[in-house]
Amino acid sequence: MTVTYTNRVANVHLGTFSRLLLQWRGSIYKLLYCEFFIFILSYFTISIIYRLILSESQRLLFEKLALYCDKYAQLIPVSFVLGFYVALVVSRWWNQYQSIPWLDRLMNLVSANVEGEDEQGRLLRRTLMRYAHLCTVLILRSVSTAVYKRFPSIRHLVQAGLMTPEEHKRFESLNSSHNKFWVPCVWFATLAAKARREGQIRDSVVLQGILNELNTLRSQCGALYGYDWISVPLVYTQVVTVAVYSFFLACLIGRQFLDPTKGYPGHELDLFVPVFTLLQFFFYAGWLKVAEQLINPFGEDDDDFEANWLIDRNLQVSRAEPACGAHSALGPLRQKSPSSAPTAG
Repeated sequence: MTVTYTNRVANVHLGTFSRLLLQWRGSIYKLLYCEFFIFILSYFTISIIYRLILSESQRLLFEKLALYCDKYAQLIPVSFVLGFYVALVVSRWWNQYQSIPWLDRLMNLVSANVEGEDEQGRLLRRTLMRYAHLCTVLILRSVSTAVYKRFPSIRHLVQAGLMTPEEHKRFESLNSSHNKFWVPCVWFATLAAKARREGQIRDSVVLQGILNELNTLRSQCGALYGYDWISVPLVYTQVVTVAVYSFFLACLIGRQFLDPTKGYPGHELDLFVPVFTLLQFFFYAGWLKVAEQLINPFGEDDDDFEANWLIDRNLQVSRAEPACGAHSALGPLRQKSPSSAPTAG
C-alpha cells in the first residue's frame, strides 16, 4: 500500500522533513535494518578477533591486509555505477506509473455518446465499459502479484461478474501462448461498431473518438505488459549488486581501527565504532534497496502501486453515469450482455 505523506509537508516549517525521519512504515530503516545489523555484527566480530584473539604476528598480517583492502576498495566505482542505475530504475518506475490504465475518459465518451435511455441502452453502455475494465484487470493480473492472488484463474473473473460464462468459453477457445488481455478490446470494438450500425451511436466521428480512446487504453495496457516482459538488463543489476556488496566486504577489514602506536597513515585514533563507514553503508546500501523496491512497483511492498484499489476504482467508474443527463444510472454488475460476446479475431 502506497505510503502518502504529502499532506504532512504541505507547509514548510522548522523540522517538517525531520519529522518524516521518525516514520517506520515505508522507511529506509524498514528496508535496510537486517543488512545493517549483519554489517555491524560482522564488523565488531572481526574487530574483537583482531584486538583480543590474534597473536602479534597474526595482528601484523591482519594490519597489512586491512591497509591493502582500504587502498583498493576505493577503486570500486560504487557511486557512479549505483547512481546511474538508480536513475534508470526511477525513470522506469515513473513511466510505469504513467502507463496505469484509467477508465475515466472512456467512460465519459461512452456515457455521453452511446444513446438509449431504455434497458437495452443501459446494458450496452455497461457492457462496453465492462469489456474495457476486463482488459485492465487481465493486464494487472499478469503483472501484479496482489491482483493475481485475488484472481488466480480466469474462472475467478467469471465469479466476480467481470466476464460471463459464454465469454469465458470464447476467451479460452482462443489458443495463444501469449497474454490475451487484448481480447476484450476486440469485443468492445465489435460491439461499438454494431451499435453504430443500429443507430445507438450517432455518427462515425463519435465512433472513431470512442475507439481512439480505447486504443489509448490498450496502449497503456501494452506498455505495462512490455515493462513486465522486458526488465532492466540482468547483467547491469548484477554489476551494481556485486559492486556494492564487494565494496562493503572490503570495508569490513579495510575500515578497521588499527593500533595507533604503530603509526599507520590514517590510524592515529582508535574509536572502535566506525561512524562514517556505517553512514556510508546506510547511504549506498539504502540506495540499492531503493532500486530493489522500485524496479517492480506491482509487488506487495509498502510503496508499491495499489493495483487492487485501482481495479475497485475503475469498476466504480465504469458503472457510473451522471445522476442527471441523457442517461440514467447503470444497472447492476451481474446482468446478461445485450448480445453474445463477439469472436476475437
